[in-house]
Amino acid sequence: MAMDVMPQQGPDSGRPPEPSPQDPYVLPAEGATAVPPPPPTLRTTLRRAAFGAVAAGVLLAGALVAVDDGDGRPKEPGPVERAEAAATAGSPASLSDLTALIGDRQKWVESHPKDAPSLATLGTAYVEWARRSADTTYYARAEQALKRSLEAQPGERGNGAAWLGLAALANARHDFLAAKRWGETVKEQQPKAWNVYPVLIDAYTGLGDRKAATAATETFGELRKGVPALARTADLYRGNGWREDALATAREAADRATQPAEKAEALHRLGELAWERGEPEEAVAQFDAALRTDSGQLTSVAGRARALAALDRTDEALAAYQSALEKLPRPQYALELGELYESLGLDGDARTQYAKLREMVAAAKKDGVDESLVLARFEADHGDPEAAVELLRAQWRGQHRNAAVADALGWALHRAGESEEGLEYAQLAADTGVRNASYAYHLGVIQRELADYGPARRNLEQAVRTNPAFSPLAAPLAQEALDALGEPPPGGPGEIQQPPPPAPEPEPEPAKKPEQERKPEAPAPAPAPSRTAAVKSPSPTASPSAPSSTSPSVSKSP
Repeated sequence: MAMDVMPQQGPDSGRPPEPSPQDPYVLPAEGATAVPPPPPTLRTTLRRAAFGAVAAGVLLAGALVAVDDGDGRPKEPGPVERAEAAATAGSPASLSDLTALIGDRQKWVESHPKDAPSLATLGTAYVEWARRSADTTYYARAEQALKRSLEAQPGERGNGAAWLGLAALANARHDFLAAKRWGETVKEQQPKAWNVYPVLIDAYTGLGDRKAATAATETFGELRKGVPALARTADLYRGNGWREDALATAREAADRATQPAEKAEALHRLGELAWERGEPEEAVAQFDAALRTDSGQLTSVAGRARALAALDRTDEALAAYQSALEKLPRPQYALELGELYESLGLDGDARTQYAKLREMVAAAKKDGVDESLVLARFEADHGDPEAAVELLRAQWRGQHRNAAVADALGWALHRAGESEEGLEYAQLAADTGVRNASYAYHLGVIQRELADYGPARRNLEQAVRTNPAFSPLAAPLAQEALDALGEPPPGGPGEIQQPPPPAPEPEPEPAKKPEQERKPEAPAPAPAPSRTAAVKSPSPTASPSAPSSTSPSVSKSP
């Protein structure tokens, strides 16, 4: 079937060319699982099938070939070649280069409608564009392109690139189970293909399978050295709360990055780490550096807004949030801006942002994107906590058992009046080790509600110590809750409960008769449970082993 394709736009265009109304990629989204992964019975077939060249990067396979421009010097690569080279290296392409690549592949498949590799490249490029621009309508186009690729060349006959594209699409739509199935299908055929591991890392992380995510990150680092591996390793350390290791690895990635988009992504990561440490000035500096390096690093616009709000540079923060929502309309940013307005007493503006959040979530749902987590966070604090609980229970049943879902479910249960059950989930989020002030705040408030004042005080102290301005609404509440608990009694635990009165001096025991038997001594009391004993969780999650300081691998301790 031929496709009508608009002319390619220039490399400086802000978005890919729009397809014509007849373009089949404009069909409604059916969800990431609309193309079911191969059933288990295909495994034997897959082992025997001739598996062609799987995409060497997130977007496509192929290396950049220098072409002589006639004067003996290699021709400077154009935007399409730069996008191809970035994909081959496993690095992000700039948005302008990505736009050029999409236009180039659209034009090509118009006259070559059964070119499976080009269709797979186009579909996966659509996924990347949608993810980085928050334009979820491109997911439908991606799904159709990847389907067409598999119709032209099935995956078991060598079209692993299309399967990886579907895995990336599923991750982007937050369908982590489908992403895992697609990724593991490719991994089973080619376990040494490095480009399968990024999608598997994302899927395992979304599912809360920390052991599998750690193993995949280690394998990726073995197969693909350099900045991409360092970036993934830094993210793993960050998720486990190994802050010093995360910072050192992220700095190395930033120092070694050479291409603008790759460098900007590394600088953004440093900004996020600074923000989480409660260093908003450093965060602003890193986000500014990322934007100077690549203006298409749009997530840094929102990160900058968050840090500016923490510095009480309110007018700048509001302007930055508005810019972020214009360029990258994600529901999370609408929630953050609404809460900033609410903290300033601008309730009308806050309600406007909350209404936009609902609209964005509904629009994303039509395109197959599950934004239940951010919607539930909104409902828990500003809407219907019971509705939040329902949304998050569905996430948990769907095996989305990561720290973010556990924290949100624990908080929603507390807000719905079920603090005892909420404690289990909130503790599970904290037990991952991630240094998140919001998680510590939620856990501390729930513990205070249950009259567990000692742990409540410790967690609230951790929240305000980790990041004193973690939220314009919640951070002041955390400090108020901590102040209400007051200082612990002087003298340590002994002052919390008065010790029992001393036992009276024993009287001399009379001499026993020879035939009198001695009574057995009472058994010694059982030792008190360790303070570090694991709290019973709704669903135990495997934890990776602590890292070793002398090893360059993922298992490296702070």
